[in-house]
Amino acid sequence: MFSLDMVALDADDLAPWWLFLVSGILWLIFSFVILSFNWVSVWSIAILAAVVFFTGGITEIAVGRRAPGWRWLYYVMGVIGIIAGLVALIWPGETFTVLAAILGWYLLFRGMFDVVNSLAAGRTEGWWLELLVGIAEILIGFWAIGYPGRSATLLLLWVGAAALARGIISIFLAFRVRGAMERLTVA
Repeated sequence: MFSLDMVALDADDLAPWWLFLVSGILWLIFSFVILSFNWVSVWSIAILAAVVFFTGGITEIAVGRRAPGWRWLYYVMGVIGIIAGLVALIWPGETFTVLAAILGWYLLFRGMFDVVNSLAAGRTEGWWLELLVGIAEILIGFWAIGYPGRSATLLLLWVGAAALARGIISIFLAFRVRGAMERLTVA
């Protein structure tokens, strides 16, 4: 596990601790909005998807400017990412439905991969845990794919839980950074 104590830093190397705190609070608010299970949840996920697509598209274009070869492919992927972001904003309901279906199928295939990988690994330490997780992923994937409403519920729970976890981690990190900054200024 990574610890701030293991790295030689001075207080100027650390981001202000309150940025992590504000970020954590915003993630918690976002998770509560998502977990409210209403039309705002659909819009929130569509906006999050749009931001991710825009960021990915702009990053691809920036990388393409420095790429030694296949530069055109980076530019094409960047434009596709930006267009996907626009589509997510223009049609939030459809974006939500597609993301929900993709998540169900992803879990199904990820579960199959984990089951095969655990069985191929043989009786190594922890192989059974990967097997159980894989079986659970397959079952949840089948459950979600079987009815679009369940896929939507799964997507809301998945994104809401991830945002909640991210918020809690950011808040804890804020206070760890603050403590590290205090220890560095005393030393």
